[in-house]
Amino acid sequence: METLKLGIAGLGRAFSLMLPTFLADARVQLVGACDPRARARAQFEADFSAPAFDDIEALARMPEVEAIYIASPHQFHAAHARIAARHGKHVLVEKPMALSLAECDDMIDACRDANVHLIVGHCHSFDTPYLRTRELIASGAYGDVRMIQALNYTDYLFRPRRPEELKTEEGGGAVFSQAAHQVDIVRLLAGSRATRVRAAVGNWDAARPTEGAYSAMLWFENGAFATLAYNGYAHFDSDEWTGWIGEMGQTRSADEYGNARRKLSHVASKEEEAAMKAAGTYGGDAYAPPSPTKADARRHQHFGPVIVSCERGALRPLPDGIVVYGDERRERIELEAPAVPRAEVIDELIAAVHGDIAPLHDGVWARGTLEICLAMLRSGAEQRDVLIGG
Repeated sequence: METLKLGIAGLGRAFSLMLPTFLADARVQLVGACDPRARARAQFEADFSAPAFDDIEALARMPEVEAIYIASPHQFHAAHARIAARHGKHVLVEKPMALSLAECDDMIDACRDANVHLIVGHCHSFDTPYLRTRELIASGAYGDVRMIQALNYTDYLFRPRRPEELKTEEGGGAVFSQAAHQVDIVRLLAGSRATRVRAAVGNWDAARPTEGAYSAMLWFENGAFATLAYNGYAHFDSDEWTGWIGEMGQTRSADEYGNARRKLSHVASKEEEAAMKAAGTYGGDAYAPPSPTKADARRHQHFGPVIVSCERGALRPLPDGIVVYGDERRERIELEAPAVPRAEVIDELIAAVHGDIAPLHDGVWARGTLEICLAMLRSGAEQRDVLIGG
């Protein structure tokens, strides 16, 4: 079995969400990290007997590091990817890829010039239910995709945030953080280039001054169209429509209703809120290490209800299966529970690094998703259709 020696740039929430994968997947060896927080660095060194630095340059200079997972805040993705590439390290960077198309181009060029692979994720288009649905569509059994509906209602905007996460111009808000998932999914399933978008965005709470919701319609070159809806204002929760299986594949309870707003109601300042977020991430006072037992019991991850309408049927990916609605028969395709959460990310990363296999979620792909997200913001601001560049 091939082992990938991975360095981590950023030990915050994104790393906390990927950590169950790194711990459960024997193909991954964490050999170094960087983070500005001394407590997070100390925790990493104790957990993995590996060095942790306060800047990415030192991490990237480590000769044993093959690839760097860039899990730093959005505004640092481009600079950190360039540093990793300059030192000859393959790059796995969190979504969104960057905050501008120019930054995306710089990242793509830097990795291409250094002859290293660039993969962007985790986005939920890595999730097995969507990948399997894509395979069913590609089989031709149901005809061409005609329409896709995707929606998700969460408590996103009322989870503890750093100040910049509530500023759109600094990469905050639901479009940058959440549409990156949803746009990726519908692009994957449509199997065609998006040509036009019309969107409206919701910014309804003066205390959380960024987009907390959006609705968009996408048109594709092959004639398909998709409607996307997202609401992170912590009222209706669309996990109610997925059997209370949460985004991370975990079992949830309807009794959790209102928890996010209740916790936030006790916060007196932006500084206190940022401290609350830091406390819940890796190395923080309130951080809870992942439980192997819980991870083993999880279903596949998801990003809310999705329905794909084809010429001769409809497909509905779920956390534990795919429901197929044919002309005369409804059937369910069961999906085996994942032994490792988000293993699909490691599959793609190792295939690229050790097999030199071009990844699906490469820089060009992720640039296309960011282009649509930026077009959604522009469409919402200008209240008109926006064409997507060819």
